[in-house]
Amino acid sequence: MNVVLPAPDEPLRMVAVHAHPDDESSKGAGSTARYAREGVEVTVITCTGGERGDILNPKLLGDAEIAARLPEVRREEMAKAQAILGVQHEWLGFEDSGLPTGDPLPPLPEGSFATIEVQEAARPLVEAVRRLRPHVMTTYDENGGYPHPDHIQVHRISMAAFELAADPEFAPELGEPWAIAKLYYINAFHRQRFAAIARHLREEGQPNEELEDMLLHFDERTDRLLTTRVDVRDYLQVRDDALRAHATQVDPDGPFFRIAHDADTRAWGTDDYELRISRIGVELPETDLFAGLRPARPEQPHHEEGGWLDLVRTEGHEAPSRDVGEQARTGRSADGEVR
Repeated sequence: MNVVLPAPDEPLRMVAVHAHPDDESSKGAGSTARYAREGVEVTVITCTGGERGDILNPKLLGDAEIAARLPEVRREEMAKAQAILGVQHEWLGFEDSGLPTGDPLPPLPEGSFATIEVQEAARPLVEAVRRLRPHVMTTYDENGGYPHPDHIQVHRISMAAFELAADPEFAPELGEPWAIAKLYYINAFHRQRFAAIARHLREEGQPNEELEDMLLHFDERTDRLLTTRVDVRDYLQVRDDALRAHATQVDPDGPFFRIAHDADTRAWGTDDYELRISRIGVELPETDLFAGLRPARPEQPHHEEGGWLDLVRTEGHEAPSRDVGEQARTGRSADGEVR
């Protein structure tokens, strides 16, 4: 399997695979906005239309017109967010599975995204990968970031497409094979970040009670290993504006927006990722999703709260050193994955 590295004058390319419109603005939005402005060809791929999402903005509850045309509204919101982020966007065209509740849980709607066999659901993503030829893919971990059936299905089809797109024997009608160099899990919500911001606010004499309460119920054992932190301090407003564009999905006065950008910048200021699979040699930790695919950037400065390259140690994980030996040279561990 040959990985085609970008030529010096060739633009870098990435795809960010998401479940619903709004996910692209709440998970990794600072990174995609930054890379797009730096000339990277960034394509957000949204698997479903979010048709079964609830209206979560209290100011829009009871609006009969919005409720009647919610699928169309969500597409309009996505177009606004896309323009704010400055990325390209494609729909895979699957039907939202909804988030079932109850005990026992009811079955998912027949034909919805999460009910489709994985290889079949991965086909349009394979076609997109072969056509767009990304060097980097971002997606969700095996728990979907949180256990929504569509988020878990995004993980499944992303992992399948990563392998199938490179396989010349799989569905040649979908295009010429393409091997993505690196696949990342988005680590959008983890205790280490929120604890650092809460600590900073306490030290400034401005404790955030909602954040402190959240930390009491946040199990750090669910944190993923952080291998890659991308500086997004200059893109926090872009991220927020893109998320607010999804007006039916967010409360503009909600807790997500009540963390001041200054606190986020001084205490953390990065989008965080776990490098899950690499087909090129790597050296961890990283500050760039395209590390190894272009000349290294100058190393970023350190935060008040600790080094930009500090990594979390979580249950069952050991933070990798800068020299990761054979894995750094080959890009793969014994089972083919970066741990």
